[in-house]
Amino acid sequence: MLVIPLQSGSNGNCVYVEAAGSRLLFDAGISGRQAQQRLAELGRSIHDVDAVFVSHDHSDHARCLGIYHRKFGLPIHATRKTLAAARRRTNLGQIDEVHHFEAGRSISFGRIAIETVPTPHDGADGVAFVVDDGRRRLGILTDLGHAFKGLVDVLRSLDAVLLESNYDPEMLRDGSYPPELQLRIRGPGGHLSNGQAARLLAKTDGRLRWACLAHLSEENNDPSLALDTHHRIVGRRRWPIHVASRHKATGVLEV
Repeated sequence: MLVIPLQSGSNGNCVYVEAAGSRLLFDAGISGRQAQQRLAELGRSIHDVDAVFVSHDHSDHARCLGIYHRKFGLPIHATRKTLAAARRRTNLGQIDEVHHFEAGRSISFGRIAIETVPTPHDGADGVAFVVDDGRRRLGILTDLGHAFKGLVDVLRSLDAVLLESNYDPEMLRDGSYPPELQLRIRGPGGHLSNGQAARLLAKTDGRLRWACLAHLSEENNDPSLALDTHHRIVGRRRWPIHVASRHKATGVLEV
């Protein structure tokens, strides 16, 4: 299984996964041109992608769905509530092929299974994803809300994970965000802090091969600070910890 985080953050999210003969995109929060160019730079073609799966309705995950569908012919997979809410947020335009799934159900796609994990994030019917090719399991776990019941069990089942590590509490507190936005970010429907994400990873066992920190805030976090927090809590001895870029493809990660 190969994974390419094409971009990760509030300015846009998209992850490419290649597994058991299927090529998938998870979320469509960057432009079609950006997705196409970044894949091409790493030897992949967006025209070979089989489908797009959408985690939730927020614009940084869903705003370019219509473009991906019309420009590249990609079928869209989303819950009914997610797609309806995304349409209210953004003019997605005409989408002719939509496959609806139910949050919490597993989806068969070719020779892989895609498990959808409902999240308490403040999107409409949001989910996280686990991609299982029969040999390896990858988690795409961002926009989680909080460390909800069962999340540790999901992490312990994985061979690799993209896990949100959104903010540093002190940077959030001392930054320019108004109090109501700070409350939303650190509240039960917001995001995980560096420390919260690290404490979750510290509870995993020996199965995990690597973790990639994702959805870092530009104003309320810093990649080096996020890494330092994780290394301090998780330790350096267990497995590599990467950081997904807010501005470019992170590179090819193998599971």
